Amino acid sequence: MTLRFYDTASAEVRDFVPLIPGQVSLYYCGATVQGMPHVGHIRSAIAFDQLTRWLEYRGFRVTAVRNVTDIDDKILAKSEASFGPDFEDEPGSVRNEEWWALAYRYEQEFLKAYDTLGVSRPTYEPRATGHIPEMHALIRQLIDRGHAYPALDDSGDVYFDVRSWGRYGSLTRQNIDDMQGAPDAGPRGKKDPRDFALWKGHKEGEPATASWASPWGTGRPGWHLECSAMVTKYLGTEFDIHGGGLDLRFPHHENEMAQSQAAGHGFANFWMHNGMVTYAGEKMSKSIGNTVSPEQMLELASPRVVRYYLGQAQYRSVLDYQPTSLQEAAAAVERIDGFISRALRSTMTDDGAVGVFSYGAVPDAFAAAMDDDLNVPQALAVLHETVRAGNTALTAGELDDARQALRSVTDMLRVLGLSATAAPAANQQADTALGVLIEAQLAARAQARANKDWAASDAIRDTLAAAGVVVEDGPDGANWSLKRD
Repeated sequence: MTLRFYDTASAEVRDFVPLIPGQVSLYYCGATVQGMPHVGHIRSAIAFDQLTRWLEYRGFRVTAVRNVTDIDDKILAKSEASFGPDFEDEPGSVRNEEWWALAYRYEQEFLKAYDTLGVSRPTYEPRATGHIPEMHALIRQLIDRGHAYPALDDSGDVYFDVRSWGRYGSLTRQNIDDMQGAPDAGPRGKKDPRDFALWKGHKEGEPATASWASPWGTGRPGWHLECSAMVTKYLGTEFDIHGGGLDLRFPHHENEMAQSQAAGHGFANFWMHNGMVTYAGEKMSKSIGNTVSPEQMLELASPRVVRYYLGQAQYRSVLDYQPTSLQEAAAAVERIDGFISRALRSTMTDDGAVGVFSYGAVPDAFAAAMDDDLNVPQALAVLHETVRAGNTALTAGELDDARQALRSVTDMLRVLGLSATAAPAANQQADTALGVLIEAQLAARAQARANKDWAASDAIRDTLAAAGVVVEDGPDGANWSLKRD
């Protein structure tokens, strides 16, 4: 087994060897909770959920950290707008909402979306506002080492001195002289317009609750500083993997890496970034009206179908949404479920025990694909080929081969987070009981049809339909499946 992942910092696929044998430390950037989740947020979460699941399958104990940025300029601006006369009563918005209440409300929306789409909860999910002392300590380290300074005016800001760190720009392979300063660079006490804020002094008009005392004056943390402080607390000064969306490489991750390494931290051994989601080949934008939200997707398809779609591409590639994308994903999921349903019926023993949920090893070709920088498209190809082989075995009456295909399909779905239930093993008994009861009804229906008792036959079919069981008659007898929403 050789795991290989693409490392953004070195721009190459490298062998993955954890810092501590048998353990993996993973940090990936979560949401700035200033609005509803969009598909980019969810795609990123699914990508790193797939990574976590695969590492765990390979036997590693994974400590995963996903932060919540719950203090931010946009959060404060939205809260302030809710108190103003021009407040727009949009769906889900709240009048006169304090910034911390707004942040908490949207944080719950993100958790709801993650849970609905089967994204496992991380080991830790820290909020930025709960780690102010750690941020102060990091700022002090940077000042003492000559890499940060209090603003040259009386603003109370503290800045990172980018020119003091010779490797600034190395993550994104940029020359500092080719970079532009931040939009708010201005004359706010910076030595260089490219310097970025570690601490933001309290400004007139901002709520007092959005500021904390510090050695440099009352204020709040800068965005980039938050992640460096939190990852160090939970994973240490050096850890295995730092992840996030491709749009975070600059300036966020560039600044994170610079300030952490300037403080003497080894920081991330690997940088992994997932690609963007586009709409018919164009960047999604509210201004041109081509956005689609997770909520809208879930109105069109089941959570498993949405997860299948958002997780089907190689994580580094662009995922392009088309009007037919969810239909295609639904068809793929239905083919898988159709085989599972057919195989469960055909391989069930007389006492109703199925004996297929042993959770053994996934096929070698599937494992090789996942080991190769999480090549999910190739892994899905193995999954669908196994479904086809399993159907062929069922048609030929080769039940042992069909049972093995069912085991493999079940295991691959579990690894990808696509199991029909969140905890298949826990629900096995209920699933088996349901199958036995339905098969008994179908047997009674078959006997009624043999006796030409069409009224009894139709009554059984209608009863099953009312319970959400779809019955289809074929040359080999009746097949059933559960109706999908």
